[in-house]
Amino acid sequence: MSTPIRLLLADDQALVRGALAALLGLESDLVVVAQVGRGDEVVAAAAASAADVCLLDIEMPGADGIEVARLLKSELPQTRSLIVTTFGRPGYLRRAVEAGASGFVVKDTPAAELADAVRRVHAGLRVIDPTLATESLTDGDSPLTDREREVLRAALSGATVATIAGQVHLSAGTVRNYLSSAIGKTGANTRAEAAATAQRRGWL
Repeated sequence: MSTPIRLLLADDQALVRGALAALLGLESDLVVVAQVGRGDEVVAAAAASAADVCLLDIEMPGADGIEVARLLKSELPQTRSLIVTTFGRPGYLRRAVEAGASGFVVKDTPAAELADAVRRVHAGLRVIDPTLATESLTDGDSPLTDREREVLRAALSGATVATIAGQVHLSAGTVRNYLSSAIGKTGANTRAEAAATAQRRGWL
């Protein structure tokens, strides 16, 4: 019998981790060797458990799944990453692939398909949700610069320009310029609308 594929599950919701572990544990060729609830715990846990594939949520404390995929690619290149998320947004898909993730599927993927996605990722293949792949082609790349994304992300909380300026270490005038540019690029009328639009498209 071949050696089972060793899995690490990273999701900040214990219930989701437990459900995934139970479903994937039914497969004779898969074994869950580690579970974490924070993004910044993944690399160390993957190294300690000799995980073959890490299943990553996107929104986690410590570090998001896309950043974790980037870290795994850099620090543990033999360990592959598969994004499994509720947030099926084309922008997230593009960023995840650019970060080095081997796959991207949504959480309502049937258990048998998820298990198959794990096997394919482990085999060195890339697995992408077909609907998202189509949407990412039609939506196009994010038009935002890194700085525009940074100030829009800070604007999601409804913070004032002065507060955003302090958070991103820029002058208030510079922040206004970035916000104005981002508003134009997203076709929004306000910075709150621009931030919401960018988040919905997975650009933040």
